[in-house]
Amino acid sequence: MSNDNKTIHDFDFEVICEYFSGVERQGPGSPEVTIKALNFIDGLNHESRIADLGCGTGGQTMVLAQHVPGTITGIDLFPKFIDTFNRNAAKLNVQERVNGVVGSMDNLPFEPESLDLIWSEGSIYNIGYENGLRYWRNYLKTGGYVAVSEATWFTNERPAEIETFWHNAYPEIDTISVKVAQMQKAGFVPVATFILPENCWTDHFFAPQVELQKAFLREKGDNKAAADLVAEMRHEAVMYDKYKSFYGYVFYIGKKI
Repeated sequence: MSNDNKTIHDFDFEVICEYFSGVERQGPGSPEVTIKALNFIDGLNHESRIADLGCGTGGQTMVLAQHVPGTITGIDLFPKFIDTFNRNAAKLNVQERVNGVVGSMDNLPFEPESLDLIWSEGSIYNIGYENGLRYWRNYLKTGGYVAVSEATWFTNERPAEIETFWHNAYPEIDTISVKVAQMQKAGFVPVATFILPENCWTDHFFAPQVELQKAFLREKGDNKAAADLVAEMRHEAVMYDKYKSFYGYVFYIGKKI
């Protein structure tokens, strides 16, 4: 990768938080994709309990709130994200049933088998796809659903440059068939799988960062950590444009058995 093989994990959390708090979504996605994934989930009602893990500022959570009944709890490590999340919920007047709390996706504050749906767009990589599915399963009721988007290879072979890029960023990236098998092994019936369209990256993730990056660099002046982070995000956009036929995000929906 660029910047002497740094990955996003090598940057100061506070710098990352400040940067991504300026955009609606902290990863690739779109309202249309959130709704599409939601259409594969049955049985939600006003008594349902939903958790959005790694919710960020709640871009996808607010879409969920407008299309499903029940209560939604957003969990994220960054207090600044959660502050924005709760402001967004209040703007939509859903704060009575949508609440963000500071916490970790590998130390959940819920009772075992108490959730009807666990949602996580582009975040499960923080604790690993396999590990996350196994751990989160404990908090779902039998018949409850998990819905996650995950970086995935589209082909069995890739150019060395993009292979190295993703090996550094997320060694657990794998093919769709492997990810589906891992979900099944974790105790879920795979319900649906679909690839996120390119505009989830280009229009909803990279494009909003262009002006943000300029403002961020103006504000931070000579701050090397900020400059390195912007350089890394620009490099990621270049890599996606060059190699998008080989990888992307895929939504995986499973039902606990």
